[in-house]
Amino acid sequence: MSTELFYLVAVALLTAVIWVPYALNYIVAGGLMNAVGPHADIDNMAAWAVRMKKAHANAIENLVVFAPLVLAVHVAGVSNETTALACMVFFWARVAHLVTYTLGIPWVRTLAFAAGFVCQVTLALQVL
Repeated sequence: MSTELFYLVAVALLTAVIWVPYALNYIVAGGLMNAVGPHADIDNMAAWAVRMKKAHANAIENLVVFAPLVLAVHVAGVSNETTALACMVFFWARVAHLVTYTLGIPWVRTLAFAAGFVCQVTLALQVL
């Protein structure tokens, strides 16, 4: 498996599990029956859980851009050190974004998001 595909799977798995902590907070804040209901936001959810839910939405939005770019790199056969590094940095930028968003650290969160965006542009330029 290429480095790019490895990090695509890693980003997908990270995105797939982000919901677990804030879903547990749904249960704590509103009870199990409410948590398995229509998932209306609970007024007394912890602030970190609300931020993590927003970070999860952002992760999904970015996965939608990242995945086709990685697949395009793979299909086009343009995998190289630059694309591999961009994918690795993208993964760690998403981890940093998740942690700093959840903890409410705005400037670092913004820098992590920007780093991920630069990685996406790098992949696109390599394909083009």
